[in-house]
Amino acid sequence: MAFKPFPEIQGKWPSEIKAVDGNVTDPLPLKGRAEPTHDGFDFWKLWHDWSQRYIDCPMTDSAEHNVPPFPSSEQTGDTTDFGYRNVPRNQKKTMVREVFESVAGKYDIMNDVMSLGIHRVWKRIFVGMLGARPNMKLLDLAGGTGDITFGWLRAGGGPAILSDINSAMLSVGRDRAIKAGLIGQIEVCVVDAEAIPLPDCSVDRVTIAFGLRNCTDKDAVLREARRVLKPGGRFFCLEFSRVEIAALSPVYDTWSFKVLPKMGQLIAKDAESYQYLAESIRMFPDQETLAQMMRDAGLERVQYRNLSGGIAAIHSGWRL
Repeated sequence: MAFKPFPEIQGKWPSEIKAVDGNVTDPLPLKGRAEPTHDGFDFWKLWHDWSQRYIDCPMTDSAEHNVPPFPSSEQTGDTTDFGYRNVPRNQKKTMVREVFESVAGKYDIMNDVMSLGIHRVWKRIFVGMLGARPNMKLLDLAGGTGDITFGWLRAGGGPAILSDINSAMLSVGRDRAIKAGLIGQIEVCVVDAEAIPLPDCSVDRVTIAFGLRNCTDKDAVLREARRVLKPGGRFFCLEFSRVEIAALSPVYDTWSFKVLPKMGQLIAKDAESYQYLAESIRMFPDQETLAQMMRDAGLERVQYRNLSGGIAAIHSGWRL
């Protein structure tokens, strides 16, 4: 069955998404050491010693716990979180879309700034866990500028659907795919992750990297991810999480709330959007709560792996 967006999702195919003006950022290198950013600053040197100690933690099998449920659409009524603010539920998608339209052109550079370049290593680990095979199909939700989709293809994966609710982000991803010679293996479409326009049991892997926290109904996203997975398929989520090394917490808080907004103003001319991004990380459920949400959505054998002391985490679960 051909992949055709539902009318209400306003799907756009590659030919309908206009290229953005300005220079196209280079695709993420997923092999070898991380590359310096465009201004020549090599984050890898800065973080090498630290990352050798803290970057990768063992996978944790998440068993059933008495975790307070994360507020769902039924529990929160007519409002939801937008960073630290409560906003009408029907306005959050528009507000999130405006944030990413504002930062799309500088998104990859700002990712380097936000994580001091370590997001490249996190994504390399994430892609390595997907178990890419030529006969497998990937759905990359909130795929933005394409890092995970490109990594999947370079690792030997089969056809990929690069999706995002924001056409400005997909424009950047589409241009990067063309420049990298990968566009022929990718379908690009504007998709709401809460209502995926795919039939049941249609893909082998579903990924979402740094996107789930921006969704209004996270439970719906997890249910939809399970629905479109084939039996034996696996869901993966890479997201900022709860720091588990006490010594990192004050430094991380200062970086997030004092430094990031100022850097956002300096680089992207948008301090407010980066203030929201920092707040959205703190509002996101912790590792065990997200694991329970995945189980509640019907995913099985749920596991997670902390990265960099819990600053980020990779969660996974199977449709069996």
